[in-house]
Amino acid sequence: MGFGQGVSGLNAAASNLDVIGNNIANANTVGFKQSTAQFADVYAGSKIGLGTRVNAVVQSFTNGNIASSGRNLDVAISNGNGFFRLTNTDGSVFYSRNGQMNRLDDGRLVNATGLQVTGYPAGTTAGGVAPQPITISNAQMPPRATQTVTAQFQLDSRSTVPTTAFASAPGALPTSDMFNYSTAISVYDSLGNKQQVTAYFAKSAAAPTVPGGTNWNMYLTDSAGNTLAGMPVSMAFDSNGVMQSTTPANPTLALPAANGAAALTANLNLTGSTQFGSDNDPKKIVQDGYASGALLGFSVQEDGTILGSYSNEKTLSLGQIAMATFGNVEGLKPEGDNVWSATGASGQELLGTAGGAMGTLKSNAVEESNVDLSGQLVNLIVAQRNYQANAQTIKAQDTVLQTLVNI
Repeated sequence: MGFGQGVSGLNAAASNLDVIGNNIANANTVGFKQSTAQFADVYAGSKIGLGTRVNAVVQSFTNGNIASSGRNLDVAISNGNGFFRLTNTDGSVFYSRNGQMNRLDDGRLVNATGLQVTGYPAGTTAGGVAPQPITISNAQMPPRATQTVTAQFQLDSRSTVPTTAFASAPGALPTSDMFNYSTAISVYDSLGNKQQVTAYFAKSAAAPTVPGGTNWNMYLTDSAGNTLAGMPVSMAFDSNGVMQSTTPANPTLALPAANGAAALTANLNLTGSTQFGSDNDPKKIVQDGYASGALLGFSVQEDGTILGSYSNEKTLSLGQIAMATFGNVEGLKPEGDNVWSATGASGQELLGTAGGAMGTLKSNAVEESNVDLSGQLVNLIVAQRNYQANAQTIKAQDTVLQTLVNI
């Protein structure tokens, strides 16, 4: 027996204690992955070994538990092997399972040490462009001019034909003897201004388009009372009270350019309107325009899309978080601060977005450390015993040597 074996055992046991101690120290570190020391025996051309050595320290990339954090910039990777992709100012790329993000005053998303979270700008897809630092802009959401108005009306079949022809102009609005029913329709111009249009319905005395049916005329006027171009729209109902057609076949709602806004032309879809023996009533009025809006907040969806919520009650994609994985995740190099870097052993990054093998993202949550604390405490006891046992071999060798010296 030589001192070398005992010393190597002490060194290996000490390294094992270091690994276990590091695991225990990081039991509450978000996104941490526990490590295991692997040992190898040492021989040098003889049947008697020269001890042991630490062959490798391998990290386990099993998923940690998902815990709610209540913070919208905390994002956890659930049930997958993906990593957040981060870059620093010189372009170096790092990877992390820690989704505790912060938003800088210029809108960039960063982790606690300032590494920038990368992703794909709104309107692009993975594979179309390279990942780049994500910026959540405070810019006003642009308005959208109304392009389609979908409306369904119930018109009372018991109504009589108005006694006076319909006419409308500023200062001379339609009187009750010119129409049977009216209702307001709101649309938005190119600047996001809300414009109110009034729809008037008058039962027609003309010969019906559908034999045995009834025709109604629909007139649209602007807020000043001007009759819009293309009016009236004739609505043809059959004897069952179901609208069969309109004239023109594809009616439009047209407003002229005004106050800096472009002229507005929106398709008018009246499909589903009815004429029954029941009170006049709008059943549905839906238009696809909206005003501009200020950013109120944002959230991360399961696929990594960052969805902004605006004061106009609309949402808008602000980008999508990029994900990366590797052919051999155990080949990643730990860099500290909850990040890893790629190596030749890990292979090059495989880019994508959340979903499938990459895992899904959960906002307002974090992935806890995967350290099994009870198991590590047991391992700590075993490693301590191993250290003591190796110390005993050195003590025994010292006794043997002392005996030899005393001969």
